[in-house]
Amino acid sequence: MKKKKIRLLSFILLAFTICAFPQGKKQNAEGNIVLENKEMRLIIGRNGNAKSLVHKPTGQECLQTGKNVPAFTLTQHRPYDNELQLAHPAKSKTFAADTAFWENGDLIVGFEPEKNRATIGIKITDSYIAFKLKEFNYVYEGFRERRKTEVDEFTLLQLPVTDRENFGEWLNVSWDDDVAVNLLATDPYAKIDAEEREGYNIFTAGTDAEVKLEDVGAALIVTSKDNLLNCIEQVETDYNLPEGVKSRRKKEYGYSYYEVWDATPGNIDQHIAFAKQGGFKAIQIVWTSFAKTLGTFNWNNSYPNGMKDLQTVIGKIKAAGMIAGAHIWYNKAEKTDPYVSPKPDYRLNLRRNFTLASPLNKNSETVAVEETPEGCTMEKGRQILKIGNELIEYTGYTTTRPYRFTGCKRGILNTEPSEYNQGFRFGLLDVDTWVKWVRFDQRTSIQQEVAERIGTIYNEAGFDFLYFDGAEDVHPPWWYYASLSQLTVYNALQPPPSFSEGALKSHFSWHILTRGNAFDIFRPEIIKDAVREHPLAEAELVANDFTSINFGWVGGALPGESTTGMQPDMFEYVWSRATAWDCPASLVGRLEQLSAHPRTNDNLEVIRRWEKARLDGFFTNEQKKSLQNPQQEHILLLDEKGNFELQAYEQIHGVAGGNPDIRAFILERQNKTYVVYWHVSSSGKIELDFKPDDVKLYRQLGKEIRPGKTAQGIVLPASDRHYLETDLDRDQVIEAFRKARVL
Repeated sequence: MKKKKIRLLSFILLAFTICAFPQGKKQNAEGNIVLENKEMRLIIGRNGNAKSLVHKPTGQECLQTGKNVPAFTLTQHRPYDNELQLAHPAKSKTFAADTAFWENGDLIVGFEPEKNRATIGIKITDSYIAFKLKEFNYVYEGFRERRKTEVDEFTLLQLPVTDRENFGEWLNVSWDDDVAVNLLATDPYAKIDAEEREGYNIFTAGTDAEVKLEDVGAALIVTSKDNLLNCIEQVETDYNLPEGVKSRRKKEYGYSYYEVWDATPGNIDQHIAFAKQGGFKAIQIVWTSFAKTLGTFNWNNSYPNGMKDLQTVIGKIKAAGMIAGAHIWYNKAEKTDPYVSPKPDYRLNLRRNFTLASPLNKNSETVAVEETPEGCTMEKGRQILKIGNELIEYTGYTTTRPYRFTGCKRGILNTEPSEYNQGFRFGLLDVDTWVKWVRFDQRTSIQQEVAERIGTIYNEAGFDFLYFDGAEDVHPPWWYYASLSQLTVYNALQPPPSFSEGALKSHFSWHILTRGNAFDIFRPEIIKDAVREHPLAEAELVANDFTSINFGWVGGALPGESTTGMQPDMFEYVWSRATAWDCPASLVGRLEQLSAHPRTNDNLEVIRRWEKARLDGFFTNEQKKSLQNPQQEHILLLDEKGNFELQAYEQIHGVAGGNPDIRAFILERQNKTYVVYWHVSSSGKIELDFKPDDVKLYRQLGKEIRPGKTAQGIVLPASDRHYLETDLDRDQVIEAFRKARVL
């Protein structure tokens, strides 16, 4: 009877506890915090440890249990309480939560022996559970009054998430075919990370006093893989974030583009013609085309009518049925730009700060300073001090007192030398590693100012998408300023870009840079190896983040004495590997190359085929899987009926005794052996030891042309791509091509 009463009491207590909290927010009989929506149940112990995270539809536990990982932590760069200072050395100290309970609908988290309490707002929806640090309260009952201590970092949520088949480092998501676990920032201020452990990752969402400590949030999503993007889209909608999911779902997201560095009203028609020949649906214009210098973006001489001329260029692109993109540098200015010369803006970033140890006159070649210059850059072009409105170039410095910058050249970049008193504060100018640029101080208004200027040009011209180049060129903390500078520009663009790419990504920029970065790949002799090592490897990695990358930028180098130039098989390789991962690619369109290259028609036809087939959904998943093999090369044929046909092929090395003018590749189809071959730089003829009746020759499959005859065999034209068909076996054909003679 007594046991029954105890059970009844427990049931009543549990029922009361559940009813006493809003939907999804509970505290069970053991005092544990329970948070749940229709898809997940998160349990946090009354001591603040993460205990369980269950995906309810499958019943799968998503945490590595038994690890006693605190769900919340507080970090001080040194202990601030007097008693803590006495007990612990001057180094960063992290305090784990030791208590968690509900109060007025908020989650209260306490720390011992640190006396701060965190108030965390909890929002529960069907798509996610959101956490927001509202405030810290200092709670102390002791022997004397003590001031509220500082908090340097706070972990808003920390979970030991069990490894699954895939992990997306950028999006911060662990997933397989059944379940996806995602910890996502709901604003640009949350620091999102994951620390790899054996069998699991510790997902963290934190705040940093250097950026913003309170009123910072993150969302936890646990759902099926196929529903993940729907949940993220709901977060983007609810928190007014950039439309990363919508961008990835647009048809334009798959478009490759033709990039132009010198687009003008006078030559844009030629560029459009080449772009259409390559099957491109987008043209991207680099801002060097029309801007005299980047920073202020004043019009150059090719655009005498300014915006009217740019609108003409964009209008022609759109009239041709393509969308128009812009390639910009946005977080720095050229040294020749008015932001730098002749009067440097006070909002340019300084990497180090110094104090004059003695007065400096106009002619002095030595700058005496109080602080050691040790570690200041000695890279040519970056050795610049900014003092007042003057820029000074140094050639050396001392690293023992008295500290001095030596060999100084005064008033560089057309600035005015001046005199400065002892104690004057100045700094080491943040010159980019590409030394033509100077970086902005992201803590000032300069990025907003430039973003508004970019937005005006972008919006009035009618651009559709954007490349954020130089995204790495911000100062620390990089996780914050990389995406914040992008967000500042993004918010000035109306309507938002269909898609954006960029040179560097941080967690929050997943919503902005929806198509990864593009690679500079120009040298023909190494292009395939470069694709294997860089974009192909990254595409596989970034696919875990539900994102594609750009397999460009690919150049169109002309053949010459030291190079074969870009050839059809090279474009086949780049575009086929991009197709393997549902990625676009890009071609840098230079008129002097495209007009002069003897294989331009073949090269652009290769691109056209891959673009159309990929966008039309021609490739099966099995075919895409085969294309992911980095060593096996493929060709996309047009068969006898004009339909696409994917075939594996491989190069015949040593054609015509190693003559570099002929490239040939062998494949097998319809129980016959085929060779596709061409001349890399001109036209001529090839003599082979075949009987005329043993082969058929095509420029286009299904339309036979007759080879010439000689006493020893046949003569084939060698110019653009041709196809040879034979019943002879593979080894015989390879041997015949190696013994061929170029006439």
